[in-house]
Amino acid sequence: MNPLQKYLLVVASLLATGFSTEPDPPLAVHPVDPGVVWSPCPPIFPQGCELTVLHGNPGQPGADVFLRVPPGYVLPSHSHTSAEHMMLATGRLTVKYSGAPETTLTSGAYAYGPAGLPHRGACVGDEACVLFIAFDGPVDANAYTGSLD
Repeated sequence: MNPLQKYLLVVASLLATGFSTEPDPPLAVHPVDPGVVWSPCPPIFPQGCELTVLHGNPGQPGADVFLRVPPGYVLPSHSHTSAEHMMLATGRLTVKYSGAPETTLTSGAYAYGPAGLPHRGACVGDEACVLFIAFDGPVDANAYTGSLD
């Protein structure tokens, strides 16, 4: 099974878990909780990137995810059709959005990424980076090969 097939299988299993019209129960989770199930990121990201859906359906607007990468990992340039609201839970993450200066997020820092704006990131330091991301629209990631400057 190739990486894309594995990713699609994970997404299909997440979608099959039964989303209902009932109100969602309260949820509190920490990224190191043993019950958190991590899956590979979309195939545009190198091996080592993982995510878990915390709330919602990733194919619909309003899903929340944790994204986890090891120290030294580089998230290649990409964009999303949705805006993303982020908070770094662990680690130090440099982020560069097209037309904006690079910035370093530390644990507890908030960042906002407009829909369609290409960006890249890198987990710097000795600790894995876990990023909470709330998407306005469906979750996606589109490779970007142009310059960010």
